[in-house]
Amino acid sequence: MIKKLYHLFIISACISASTGLNASVTDAGKPALSIEPVDLRCEYLTSPLGMDVAEPRLTWRLQDDRAGALQQAYRIVAGEDSLAVLEGKGSYWDTQKIDSDDMLAVYQGQNFEPYTRYFWRVEIWDKDGVQRHSAVASFETGHLRQTNWKGYWISDGHTTSGNSIRTKPAPYLRKEFRTETGKIRSARAYIAAAGLYELYINGQKTGDHRLDPMFTRYDRRNLYVAYDVTAQLQQGDNAVGVLLGNGWYNHQSTAVWYFHRAPWRDRPTFCLDLRITYEDGSTQTVISDRDWKTSSGSLIFNSIYTGEHYDARLEQQGWNTAGFDASKWKNALYRPTPSSNIVAQQLHPVRDVELIPTRVFKKLSDRRYIFDLGRNISGVTRLRVSGEAGTEIRLVHSEILRPNDSVDIRNIAEHYRPTDDTDPFSTDIYILSGKGEDVFMPRFNYKGFQYVEVTADKPVELTSESLEGLFMHSDVPPAGQVETSNPLLNRIWFAANNSYLSNLFGYATDCPHREKNGWTGDGNYAVDLGLFNFDGITVYEKWMADHRDEQQPNGLIPNIIPTSGWGYDWATGPEWTGSVAIIPWAVYEFYGDSRLLASMYDNIKRYVGYLESKSPGGLCNNGLGDWIPVKSQTPQQYTTTVYYYRVVTILARTAKLFNNEEDYSYYTSLAAKIKDAFNKEYLDREKAIYHDGNQTELSTALLWGLAPDELRPQIAANLAKRITTTDNNHIDVGLLGSKSIFYALTQNGYADIAYTIASQSDYPSIGYWIAKDNATTLYEFWNAIGEVRENSLNHIMFGEISAWFYKALGGINIDPEHPGFKNILLRPHFVKGLTYAKVSYNSPRGKIVSHWERKKGKITYHIVIPANSTALLTLPAGSNLKKALFNDSKTIELTSLPDGSYNLPAGNYSLEITQ
Repeated sequence: MIKKLYHLFIISACISASTGLNASVTDAGKPALSIEPVDLRCEYLTSPLGMDVAEPRLTWRLQDDRAGALQQAYRIVAGEDSLAVLEGKGSYWDTQKIDSDDMLAVYQGQNFEPYTRYFWRVEIWDKDGVQRHSAVASFETGHLRQTNWKGYWISDGHTTSGNSIRTKPAPYLRKEFRTETGKIRSARAYIAAAGLYELYINGQKTGDHRLDPMFTRYDRRNLYVAYDVTAQLQQGDNAVGVLLGNGWYNHQSTAVWYFHRAPWRDRPTFCLDLRITYEDGSTQTVISDRDWKTSSGSLIFNSIYTGEHYDARLEQQGWNTAGFDASKWKNALYRPTPSSNIVAQQLHPVRDVELIPTRVFKKLSDRRYIFDLGRNISGVTRLRVSGEAGTEIRLVHSEILRPNDSVDIRNIAEHYRPTDDTDPFSTDIYILSGKGEDVFMPRFNYKGFQYVEVTADKPVELTSESLEGLFMHSDVPPAGQVETSNPLLNRIWFAANNSYLSNLFGYATDCPHREKNGWTGDGNYAVDLGLFNFDGITVYEKWMADHRDEQQPNGLIPNIIPTSGWGYDWATGPEWTGSVAIIPWAVYEFYGDSRLLASMYDNIKRYVGYLESKSPGGLCNNGLGDWIPVKSQTPQQYTTTVYYYRVVTILARTAKLFNNEEDYSYYTSLAAKIKDAFNKEYLDREKAIYHDGNQTELSTALLWGLAPDELRPQIAANLAKRITTTDNNHIDVGLLGSKSIFYALTQNGYADIAYTIASQSDYPSIGYWIAKDNATTLYEFWNAIGEVRENSLNHIMFGEISAWFYKALGGINIDPEHPGFKNILLRPHFVKGLTYAKVSYNSPRGKIVSHWERKKGKITYHIVIPANSTALLTLPAGSNLKKALFNDSKTIELTSLPDGSYNLPAGNYSLEITQ
């Protein structure tokens, strides 16, 4: 590595010399950005509150667009005094100068105090040895230790009745308090809940999060959230209010997943510390206790699974403000702590991310209306309506609109098992107040839908502006962008992203309506798609903690996580539950951060031990197989063994990463045993065919390394032949094959065939859903169009094609030897069916750009390698590099390596290529 970096440094020096570049000029003569560390984050969040990690990770990027920009060394200082930190003094931590190009450091300073804001700054030495420093960043600690909580877990009086879990009206709780004499410096609210909540201070909702806290195994781990509420407090009298929702804690709707029988199920409850700090340093803590008052109100039913019912006539105006008459309210009651593990929720929260106006509106009568958002989304609707008091409005949300202009929910209600007609599926019920315009939006529910049928039992007048959709999901920052000359591919990319976000709610789900389950398979198949398109590490780290909570002592992992207990005894094979290894490894490769892998290492070992106990001969046979194939069936044992091998190889590599030689040797041998057994059972060496030679069988063996090196060219040729002849240039795969087919072709010289099947618009293909049905999300079944029963139109599991756009069309690939895009394996494919592809990815080290365009027999290829990164460029076979420019102005000479590839230091390149 040292030799390679030296080589790249020499190249960058030559480029600088040949271009005459300096720190003040960039392309087109524009003023350069200042050279400094930017985007400082703690635990991958910007200025987080309530940070509970004893040794947080601090990350940054280098803003430097000069040729060969790099970081030679860094220094971090941290302390409580922002001015001292600005001056380069760290009372809590001073790393001194560290010779390293790392842009991630783990805090190793003095122990933190709770409820304290810490400031930090990073200094770097750039390629010329010049010292550059960042702006000051901050993070603030939360409770740090569970013993620091002062509040009690409380709820309403229904907790003492035998029917507490069946009580439908939501608990409203409130408390008035006076602030002490003196000016308030800051105020923080820390709230943990089993169920869901909305927190109010002086009548104003706190924060913009939705569905807090995120779903966990409530009897093993509970999350709390910290809010800055300084601006909401006032001198003198104040009021704090909490509205509790059932969420997954008290699942009152019945379905085949048995969450209504969850071992943790109970009336929702919460614990609150409202900590006020005054200018003189004194503090006051308002806590949840029996002095709180409680009542029911207008939220008469809520289910995360089905919908929300609200009677506006029962609203108690001002219930969460000071001076409200609560004389008829009762005292709250103490509740047992749901678990002994209460930790900070440190992830990108669920929000109302996008407002979707009605696209098509139909008035069918003065009691029935149809609203079409034009897109399939996850979230809720907001309705504005006036009418007679007591008028009942029903909003039915669906993905399908029948020809007779009625919505059809049969496909998403397939697994619902209602006990009566009081809890209709995917339906909100709103009862008007009769006091002018009412505005209704569910608080503790979300749905998957495109169409909304609004009916009323009395005449109401609605317009297209009366209803709008709110796209809800974990608000993960966008990271990537894809645009090509083929509009169908662009729509596939959009649909895949839409489905991914629709299935991200603090954990990865399969669909946002019928199940909302954390299917481990759907989550692990979509991880590359997710991490190329979004900065999702915080959500994945939370979901892996859920995995740890659900794993049995013998290593068994259920196939939905979190779970009420369902999923331990069916289809627990590694193609699904291998998520315990596949996702941490993907996070390590994308971010160059091994903390998640380290935290999961023992879990992966126990999991592999469980699989090994069930597969003594090396072949594994307890999975779901190639789920929902087009037509060709692959033996379940075949694909399950492929993923068994994949998980074991990940474990072996992880052992090597952590210098565990004993484990590395053992699991490398186990992987070899699995590979030998697999090839002995399924490989015809003379024909270079696996089993029946279908697309899934050949592509999985090629991609995941089971195919012998000497047979790979023949196996790949047989795969290409199968597609072009037997399968008429179309896919014939299920879920597992859809993950491997594009890469198996691309990596073995058949990128044009991969593009051909990716861009098809007739059946079977992803493009078929879009071209035929105008899909804005991905479907669950290849033949979904026209089918109704158990057929989701918003599933993420076939979304790997989106990641292929980055890896193949853009050629942006991870270097396993230098993860986190420290070095980029740049391998673009100028496929014949496209005239251009514009691909970019905002990596942990900065924005990578890979844009190519074909004109008049030539290809112009624009590349940006971010500061402190390098790239190894490999052009497709038959490509000839004719010209290279740096910053679109100065000609440079790139010398190829013996294998024809090129080492590129950081910079902005334009290449002219012929084929």
